[in-house]
Amino acid sequence: MTSTKLRKIGFCGADDSVSPSALGMIFRSYPFVEFGVLFRPDKEGEPRYASKKWLVELSAVASSSSMTLAAHLCGERVNEVLDGDDSFISTLHSMGFRRVQINATAVNGVDTSHLAESVQNVLSIVDMHVNLEFIIQKNDETKPLWEGIVRLDGNVTMLVDESKGTGLLPNSWPTPPKEYKIGYAGGIGPDNISTVLNEVMIAGSGSEIWIDMESSLRTLDNNGNDIFDLNKCMRCIDAVCESGIYEHPSYLSR
Repeated sequence: MTSTKLRKIGFCGADDSVSPSALGMIFRSYPFVEFGVLFRPDKEGEPRYASKKWLVELSAVASSSSMTLAAHLCGERVNEVLDGDDSFISTLHSMGFRRVQINATAVNGVDTSHLAESVQNVLSIVDMHVNLEFIIQKNDETKPLWEGIVRLDGNVTMLVDESKGTGLLPNSWPTPPKEYKIGYAGGIGPDNISTVLNEVMIAGSGSEIWIDMESSLRTLDNNGNDIFDLNKCMRCIDAVCESGIYEHPSYLSR
């Protein structure tokens, strides 16, 4: 391994199929884990998109455990930000969210035809909410947005995902530029995380990075329900600990 630091491992798509208390228990043992919640009003309550009731329960758990949460904005929630509307963003910190990812891609239900014109709107929201870290999904589709937001300081980072949220593994992982911090996503999951960890820790070249995954954490249960699979999350956590990047807590014998 190099001197690259793995900031977080992100598990996105937590929803009503899993107990918020179970997420809190995992975080207490493995504080490098970040659970991500997808926000898209037209899909609220469907698999991958939590209901309001579930979010209230999650917020209570986060408040009692300092659990790290990330809000992954899709669809109308992204369009609001692009229009300079921070009414929803303003509610997130009190709910326990500390990072906000802006998924400004067509596959996430976003109108991407005016991204360049939205740069100043997004920057104004970023500057109003310095208690949040903003993540811009970085790929060729979102280039008109992210290339206008790149800056050396502030609370903006980039998630490199050339699959544009479709869960496809790239051929290689880029080395982080000097201008900003990055994370990696696209096709990462329990079946390949050991290999990916080795590759990104080398590609990171001494920087702080993180990895994020979503599609690979889904399972159809015995009733055919699409669920957020904590067993798959734990397989990824095991891989991180087996790699020597982090360790299992001393009170757990695995």
